[in-house]
Amino acid sequence: MGKVHSKDGTLIAFDRLGEGTPLILVDGAMCYRGFGPMGELAPKLATHFTVFSYDRRGRGESGDTLPYAVERETEDLDALIQEAGGSAFVYGISSGAALSLVATASGLAIKKLALYEPPFNLDEGTRAQSLAALAQIRRLSAEGRWGEMVEAFMRQVGLPAEAISQMRNAPMWSMMEVLAPTLVYDLTIVGDGSLPRERASSLSIPTLVMAGGAGWPWMLDSTQALASTIPNAQYRVLLGQMHDVSADAMAPALIEFFTAS
Repeated sequence: MGKVHSKDGTLIAFDRLGEGTPLILVDGAMCYRGFGPMGELAPKLATHFTVFSYDRRGRGESGDTLPYAVERETEDLDALIQEAGGSAFVYGISSGAALSLVATASGLAIKKLALYEPPFNLDEGTRAQSLAALAQIRRLSAEGRWGEMVEAFMRQVGLPAEAISQMRNAPMWSMMEVLAPTLVYDLTIVGDGSLPRERASSLSIPTLVMAGGAGWPWMLDSTQALASTIPNAQYRVLLGQMHDVSADAMAPALIEFFTAS
């Protein structure tokens, strides 16, 4: 494990694996190096790249400095890019994809960008719900009600009550409560969930936008719209996959994209 200092002094923990062009993996909500999909994905990519997986601020072994701002997370990613040698490929999933899009548009030295299912929604009717969910999560966070925060987030992403009840009795629940304070960060990045057309249209690097073929129809619509907004972006549907995409499905898609000339 290594650590780098972000611009505000926050220590960001990371693992480095493999050899080749640096590739930084950016997790989504409720995940970090030791808890989530990147731990399985990183070794599958390390035969082609120097893979950096890291704990976003407030998670795992990374520090946190308040008040939170999306710009601080962009600076965290920049610190890793500098640690990697000054430029890197970036792959982000879910809210990590939304963060990666922000970072790229801000001018970070990202050579190629891959995004999987950033949680944008073309339905204007959902935007008020997204902002209400953010307000509720912030209120619960201020009161330290971590379990209720996790439940509120699970409801927001569409999990049925029965599934949430089962998860409450699973060993992973205590880990999710530890990560609950960072839900405010993820929802702040996504905002009202509207497609960031101006930001997306400003990108000038090779970009791959992906979605799961067995996932939510609205996600297929929004990712296709995002790909159409980014100049010269590629769009790919991973057949049979949902939001929790498997490493076996994702690794070949990333290797093909990032190694293409």
